Amino acid sequence: MSHIFKIQGLISLTTKRKGAMDFWPEFLASSWGKEFVAGGFGGIAGLISGYPLDSIRVRQQNTKSGSAFNVFRHVVAKEGPLSLYRGMAAPLASVTFQNAMVFQIYATLSRTFDRKILASDPPSYKGVALGGIAAGAIQSLIISPVELVKIQLQLQSKTNQCNNQVTRLKGPRDVTRRIVRQAGLRGIYRGLTVTVLRDAHSHGLYFWVYEYTKEQLHPGCRKNGHESFQTMLVAGGLAGSVSWISCYPLDVVKTRLQAQSESKSAKYHGIVDCFRQSVRTEGYRVLWRGVGTTVGRAFIVNGAIFTAYETALRFLCKRQ
Repeated sequence: MSHIFKIQGLISLTTKRKGAMDFWPEFLASSWGKEFVAGGFGGIAGLISGYPLDSIRVRQQNTKSGSAFNVFRHVVAKEGPLSLYRGMAAPLASVTFQNAMVFQIYATLSRTFDRKILASDPPSYKGVALGGIAAGAIQSLIISPVELVKIQLQLQSKTNQCNNQVTRLKGPRDVTRRIVRQAGLRGIYRGLTVTVLRDAHSHGLYFWVYEYTKEQLHPGCRKNGHESFQTMLVAGGLAGSVSWISCYPLDVVKTRLQAQSESKSAKYHGIVDCFRQSVRTEGYRVLWRGVGTTVGRAFIVNGAIFTAYETALRFLCKRQ
């Protein structure tokens, strides 16, 4: 009798393994599966290429250290070059998934918003913009907690780590535990509203600029898919730069709100209060502090994202 149960167990295990092995070919055979995987590759390429500049941007927004070069020189001298990659573990997996999800949602909704377009034709520019807005709003639910943890890790300095409370924050897990302990699960979503406001319109602009620029640089490529790597890099870089310029003041406010510690009395009480206090004490220029670094980073990162995305998509389609 025991032999029968063993055989049944082996059959069940084999069936489960076979089901798992069958999933990926079926998943990649679908158009949305290809979009998801290609988007994930784009996210990895973008994160690795732009993370040091992102660390400099966050420090510029939250301090009065001056230019990007001064911030870079100070950080490298005091904390070492590897400090520019501090906190990258937090967004690595999530940004891969988030980018994959954004591209998949965008690909689906860009056609849903304009059903008159034939399946053989690219989505209309209206569909591209609306699909991007929806994708940006939805992805905020994932990216907001990740950026909260990342920002708090990025703003830790070696000079502050002599404090016992700070030395315990060795990674994303420690920061998350502290936030939950101090503010509950709700604290993880501090800054969600301003993140949605930032990402919704900027993603609509992001995808629209990419598709429009790509078509202008390489006429007909939206339909035949024969754009060059140079076209992908330039169109992706320009899309990233324009979208960041459009939402940069909101990003400054978001950084300051998420940089606050719940263990102390909060300096800012909401989006409007943060905006007013920042402008009153530092002038309107504070809303654009670090914009040069951000635009430069956005060009590099989004050029890499779209190039990796389009390349992976081509590879997956050729295999199919």
